[in-house]
Amino acid sequence: MSSNSNFHPTFATVDLTALSRNLSQIRKCLAPGCAVMPVIKANAYGHGAVETARALIRQEVHHLAVFSIEEAIVLRQAGLDGSIVILGPCFPQQVENLIAYNLTPVVSDRSLLEVLAHAARSRRSPYPIHLKIETGMNRLGLTHNDLETLINKDTFPASLRLEGLMSHLADSDGDHCNETDLQIARFSKALTVVRNAGYDVPLVHLSNSAGIIRFPSAHYTMVRPGIMLYGYHTLPSTVPAPELQPVLSLMTRIAQLRLLRAGDRVSYNGRFIACRPTRIAVLPIGYADGLNRRLSNRGVVLLRGQRVPIVGLVCMDMVMVDVTTVPDAVVGDEVVVIGRQGGEKITAKDVADWTGTIPYEVLCAISPRVPRHYRHSS
Repeated sequence: MSSNSNFHPTFATVDLTALSRNLSQIRKCLAPGCAVMPVIKANAYGHGAVETARALIRQEVHHLAVFSIEEAIVLRQAGLDGSIVILGPCFPQQVENLIAYNLTPVVSDRSLLEVLAHAARSRRSPYPIHLKIETGMNRLGLTHNDLETLINKDTFPASLRLEGLMSHLADSDGDHCNETDLQIARFSKALTVVRNAGYDVPLVHLSNSAGIIRFPSAHYTMVRPGIMLYGYHTLPSTVPAPELQPVLSLMTRIAQLRLLRAGDRVSYNGRFIACRPTRIAVLPIGYADGLNRRLSNRGVVLLRGQRVPIVGLVCMDMVMVDVTTVPDAVVGDEVVVIGRQGGEKITAKDVADWTGTIPYEVLCAISPRVPRHYRHSS
């Protein structure tokens, strides 16, 4: 009996052509010369950071953003040698690795600046950093007073180079623009302080995905798209959205079929009881793969182009679906959890709506144990 070591019943397909098209849609919103720094943190929102990064670099992207030094090191070890910006906090114990792997930190506090300056003192040229300004998110960032003290009192270390200035929008996808307008004003004020002090900052970036669409005045010299790259947005219904294509599909296959009698129970705690003779398909995907347990007795999947309901509690590694309405279903049939089949489709937003969350979480939750298959569509 032959075997195929590359066969996986549960897998994700990542369409790199859709990724490229989404990037093109984003670039259409920008003025000439405005750079794009894709955000590929959290394993590229579940899509696979290394392959996603390679695909973006082929599209003439020169800067990538991740959250942590650990994420960046994975990219370096895969052979990516372009600019990688660390959006999250950096601890003093990580500075040695940061410099060894030639990573660009975003600095949000003065104490780290001193550690970086000391570590970079013996380099031939100043080490590039970005400063993050607190403008309203109240998460990470220098206050305006901290910035003025750093810039105007000549305390910016000579061993460092101010390559970038940034902040993060907290409400760019909200129903109202007031808070975002305030953040843009605060950020522009900070930029004026830096430029008036004689610093030439080439990379000035504030806009996330929603900000790119709604606030052209906040594009500056670079933007940081995240979720839009992967085919989704969180814009209000009143805002025209760009044409985006979901990049990831999630599939599995029927592992077993069984016939239940009326009154038979399904899965843990018997949360589903068959009210008629019911045909059940067992699928080898569960919450350890990223199938949210809140889909129990609520979500649907696609089988032979039809929607079939999840029944019973989602298990760690398996889930059951009612396929009574698909009498020709057989073991091995492909089942779509996210994606298209026939004339039907299920998106990460659909799954998010069923589970009371956002598409970001649905995509990021897909486990590393689920293989990613990369393809170029026609």
